[in-house]
Amino acid sequence: MSGARPLCAHTPPGSGQWHLLVDHLVGTGRLARRLAEPFGGGEVAEVLGRVHDLGKASCVWQDRLAAVARTGERVGIDHKVVGTEVALALGLGPFAVAVWGHHGGLIDVKTLRQVVAARRAKYAESVASAQAAIAGMPELSGLPRVSVPQEWRGSALVGEMALRMVFSALVDADFLDTAAHFAGAEGPRVRADADFGQLFERFEKRRVESLSGRIAAPVDELRDRVYRDCLVAAELRPGMFRLPAPTGAGKTLAGAGFGLRHAAVHGMRRVVVAVPFLTITEQNAAVYRGLLDDEADGQPVVLEHHSGVDFDRAGRWARLAAENWDAPFVVTTFVRLFESLFGRRPSAMRRVHRLAGAVIVLDEVQALPYAMLVPILDGLRVLVDAFGATVLLSSATQPAFWNLPPFETVPVVDVVSDGPRLVSKLRRVRFSWQMTPRPSLADIAGQAAAEGSAMVVVNTTADARTVYEHWQSHLGDAGGGSAYHLSTRMCPAHRRRVLETVRRRLADGQPVRLVSTQLIEAGVDVDFPVVFRAMGPADSLLQAAGRANREGRLDDLGRVVIFDPADGGQPPAYRPLVGEARRLFGPDRADPDDLAALESYYRGVYGVLNLSDVAHVGQRIQQARSRWEFQTVTDGPLRPDAGSTDRDRRAAFRIIADEAVSVVTPQGAGTVERRREVEALIERVRTAAAPDMRQLRRLQPYTTSLHPSVLRAHPGVAALLTPILGSEVRAGALVEWRGDYDRDTGITVDPLVEEFVL
Repeated sequence: MSGARPLCAHTPPGSGQWHLLVDHLVGTGRLARRLAEPFGGGEVAEVLGRVHDLGKASCVWQDRLAAVARTGERVGIDHKVVGTEVALALGLGPFAVAVWGHHGGLIDVKTLRQVVAARRAKYAESVASAQAAIAGMPELSGLPRVSVPQEWRGSALVGEMALRMVFSALVDADFLDTAAHFAGAEGPRVRADADFGQLFERFEKRRVESLSGRIAAPVDELRDRVYRDCLVAAELRPGMFRLPAPTGAGKTLAGAGFGLRHAAVHGMRRVVVAVPFLTITEQNAAVYRGLLDDEADGQPVVLEHHSGVDFDRAGRWARLAAENWDAPFVVTTFVRLFESLFGRRPSAMRRVHRLAGAVIVLDEVQALPYAMLVPILDGLRVLVDAFGATVLLSSATQPAFWNLPPFETVPVVDVVSDGPRLVSKLRRVRFSWQMTPRPSLADIAGQAAAEGSAMVVVNTTADARTVYEHWQSHLGDAGGGSAYHLSTRMCPAHRRRVLETVRRRLADGQPVRLVSTQLIEAGVDVDFPVVFRAMGPADSLLQAAGRANREGRLDDLGRVVIFDPADGGQPPAYRPLVGEARRLFGPDRADPDDLAALESYYRGVYGVLNLSDVAHVGQRIQQARSRWEFQTVTDGPLRPDAGSTDRDRRAAFRIIADEAVSVVTPQGAGTVERRREVEALIERVRTAAAPDMRQLRRLQPYTTSLHPSVLRAHPGVAALLTPILGSEVRAGALVEWRGDYDRDTGITVDPLVEEFVL
């Protein structure tokens, strides 16, 4: 093939057309430049795109590609060395690591020259052949030297983020150009920048229409004030903003309004709304779609992305289907946002460049994991200072971030100027405490059953099952359909149906008893007269209170009962947080809505957890970032120090400590017909030559997760999981559940092994 055909990058798709190497390199370089121009990295990204696959010019590699076209196997010959060496020769220095990592991921920069030399020796014949071929092709040689922008060289952390951005633009361009070839398209499809002025007008018009069609609530006037304050703040220049508004103050719409208006005024590229829990993405994305999407546009405005699938480990074609956030308005989770920002694998990082010039709205920001706070806050600071982003931190329980080093000198605008007064005006509940003697979960279930309607929020899935089973046993047919259960053992579509039923019964004045884990607390719109909350972190107590008398319609205040269950569980991570909460809140101390006590709580938690200690994992991640050690940040040190334990030396960025298995549950579809549709969709995804992102999105409403502790405690559970992408049942995989699925509580496994919050 090497003598008879021109140099090729990829085998033919169904059309039979080979992908010429020169076309792929030029196309990738041109697109990488376009994607990186918004943050000043256009020239660097284009050169990286032009050189990234130069190693494929080798006659050895080309001969293997011809064989692959017949057998479907992988080429199996390294092609990174030549492009990396050319990038180094052109003056790109550490940015050459982007070429080395464009398939396998970024590595620690300090090891780059060593691994290049070792790989060159192993593939010497192929490298020499590629260099000879390049020398004879003007399209692939003679590139100019590149000057890395000065502002990227002045700060190690800014430079590190710049490399992440450029790498993101490179791998996204590479994936898009490759996908276009295999789709038989003329070229990659990238959406034009949105008209945010038009989108804001549509949002505002539909928002007003939706509010005019609902029954007025006493708190509506204050919600409108918060919304208008957000629009006023949106006119200010890009930077760091804070929205400290109580639960029920309408932050979901206010934050989106801020983002859209700010983008329109300042020419921002997109709005990214990130939330802590899947339940909020499901609820919020549905609201935003109703306010922003227009079928006449041809493409949806709102992209909901919370897949837990690890595409890097799910097969090479699956990597092409990884989400790249090419949409004006993205709704995602903290996991997807920050594990992309601090990742190193191409499929996760291909969306990072979309954060430059974006409005990033972090909703329920109190739920950011404490262990990762220092790198997260510093990453946000760098995005704002060096990459044109704006960040809005939204929460009823604003953490004391400005007491931590990354934010100590960061200027911030408070969108709502008089937070304490707003809290006072929006106070809709009174707190009571059952701490001594400690009640049992059965006691609390009985108290809740005696109410007309009540919600119980507990700390573990096991406790939720205990309360629900008590109601089943004592209410008789679950109280005539009045008892309901929520946890992430239920797929999103199942949870949505339960919430719709609960809201309808509450609106109709019918009795409702709902037990849930903490997934109900942040941003989920339900309105109970009474809420029972198991003792937990202070912010969780206040968030649960936000589900009581939410609309302020009761003649009296709503009731929030905080109890300390004698037989209740809690995840290990709760222990220091609950300890601080007990110190400051209780029947003879402050209530959870005391803002001064909350400030003291957060400062105390930061101290107890030693977030500023150089040995803390967050600080070690920062140290690794400053040295551009991408593997260390993501995976932990490759060569640990002698005498230290795994826990001591690990410096890996994780929003969730143990990655779960993403489980598709067609049993949760609701009807026999819908279940068959989901099963058919699963089979199409499983057997497709290249997964279709649209099909994977259609599986999201039926996809939940299983924690690794379930698989460890019950090895037999793995036999009930069938891979959909890839061939293994492992963390990050997408699998199908073949076991029991309870119509009320979802996936059926022994709840005693699930002593963690979900």
